[in-house]
Parts: sequence; C-alpha cells; structure tokens
Amino acid sequence: MNTLILFVPQQEAWVVERMGKFHRILEPGLNFLIPFLDRIRYVQSLKEIVINVPEQTAITLDNVTLQIDGVLYLRIVDPYKASYGVEDPEYAVTQLAQTTMRSELGKMSLDNVFRERESLNSSIVDAINQASDYWGIQCLRYEIKDISVPPRVKESMQMQVEAERRKRATVLDSEGNRESAINMAEGRKQAQILASEAEKAEQINQAAGEARAILVKAQAKAEAIRLVAAALAEQNGSSAASLAVAEQYVSAFSKLAKESTTVLLPSSTGDVTSMVAQAMGIYGSLSRHQPAGAADADAAPSLQAQQPSGTEHPELERPDGS
Repeated sequence: MNTLILFVPQQEAWVVERMGKFHRILEPGLNFLIPFLDRIRYVQSLKEIVINVPEQTAITLDNVTLQIDGVLYLRIVDPYKASYGVEDPEYAVTQLAQTTMRSELGKMSLDNVFRERESLNSSIVDAINQASDYWGIQCLRYEIKDISVPPRVKESMQMQVEAERRKRATVLDSEGNRESAINMAEGRKQAQILASEAEKAEQINQAAGEARAILVKAQAKAEAIRLVAAALAEQNGSSAASLAVAEQYVSAFSKLAKESTTVLLPSSTGDVTSMVAQAMGIYGSLSRHQPAGAADADAAPSLQAQQPSGTEHPELERPDGS
C-alpha cells in the first residue's frame, strides 16, 4: 500500500516501515505517507480478542487425568511489540494458556479443581500476563469451559455425592426428630404445669367456698340461737320450748321404730298413747322446773338432754297417774 493519503479506522493501529525499517505507528484518522519509501507492514486490531483454547489432557495432584478446555480474552496494548515481539501472538498466547493450565492443575487435587475454578482462572491470567508482557498483549480473563473426568472417576464421584446427600438427609432427619422430641417434651411440660396450676386454683377456690359456707352456716346458726334466745325471753316462751321438747320426744321414738335396729321400749308398752302421755309429762315437768318468763340462753342445751335413753324416766309422770 503506497498511497499518499490514508484514513486509519478507529481501534486499529497501522505499523509503517520506511525502507524496510520500523518508522512509526499510524493513529486512527487522516495520515500521510511518502510513496515508495513508506509501507504499511502490520495492521493490528486494538479490540478485545476471544480465543478458544483447545481441549487438552492434564493430570491433577492426586493423579486423576482430566480433559479440559477454556476461553481466553486478550487485547493488544502495544502494536510495536505485538508486531515484532512474536510471530503469531494469538498462537503464542494459546500455547501459553495450555501449558499454564497443565502446570496449575498439577498443583491441585480433583476436589479443589471443581471447588476453586475462580482461583484457577485468576492464576492462569496472572501467569499469562507475566509472560506476554514482552509480546504487547494483555490477558483480560480466562474461563474454563468444560472439565471431563474418566468414567470410573465420574462413577466414584457420583457415589460420593450420593453418600454425602444420604449423610445430610440422615443428619437432617435426626435433627428433625430431636427438635420434635424437644417440642413434645416442652408441650407435655407446659401441659403439666397448666394442669397443676388449674388444680391448685380449683383447690383454692374449693377451700374458699367451703370456708365461706362454714362462715355462712355459723352466722346462720348464731342468728338462730339469738332468735331462740329472744323468743324464750318473751311471754310464754318457756311453755313453747317445753312443747317443742315433747314433740321432739315423740318424733325420736317414731324414727327409732322405723329405721334403727335397736329397740327401746317405753315403760308402758300396752298402750300406744302412753308415749303421748309421756311427752305431755315432759312438757309439764319442764313447765314446773323452769320459772315462767325466764330468759335463759341455756334452754336450748337442756332440750337436747331430755332425749329418751331407756325404759326408766324417774322425772316423768306415768300416764296412769302412778
């Protein structure tokens, strides 16, 4: 190309030689050349270049053979070095990437190869940049495309993965059972606590109710005693009390005849009306021995002392006048 006027495209660098010797690099835009003296020797693209690294065989630290390939991203940063430093920059970088890959894989075990792909890519990029600096090329990044392992190794890896999954499932199952047992025990504990608290509250309420009932009964009994005492203090109160004693005497004999297995015979068994006569005798006796109009509060206990206790009542008058 020996034209006088040249237009260099954007993101390209043209290397000009004058009389077979490097002269200068044309920048994008309008440029002028001297015909027959200047000549465009190399045209370098400054764009990012993508290169497929062919599949290769590598051996890991634990002696596992792998088939691995990748993708290399690079860019020319110095057109002069890229033109005169190496014959074929792309081929040189590709070979360097393959050798670096084999070297890095030899330092790692198979498990680390799969776990540390990012660090492996970074190591390859650093190694390529150190060597390609003299070629005017910068490696931007390297990505591993595919890693192939032998069938037997793949089967063993699959078995290992399955065993690991079963182990995790067993651990999770045991943890679930443990949590379930803890929750059930905690639930039973809370239920027992609530039941004991409920029983305690019930006992407290029952005791309070019984105490209240006893208090009410005592108040009622005291009020009844006060009323009886007041009634006895009134006119003819003693006569009414004597009549009540006689009625209780008759009622006691009637209950003993119906319910009790003990037989208490009155002094006169030939006539049924003798008990009535005895009761009236008690009434008369109480009327004679207790002054009329006396307001004695001990009248009630004396009434209970007059219950029948046998066949003899020396203080009672016989119905036949004896």
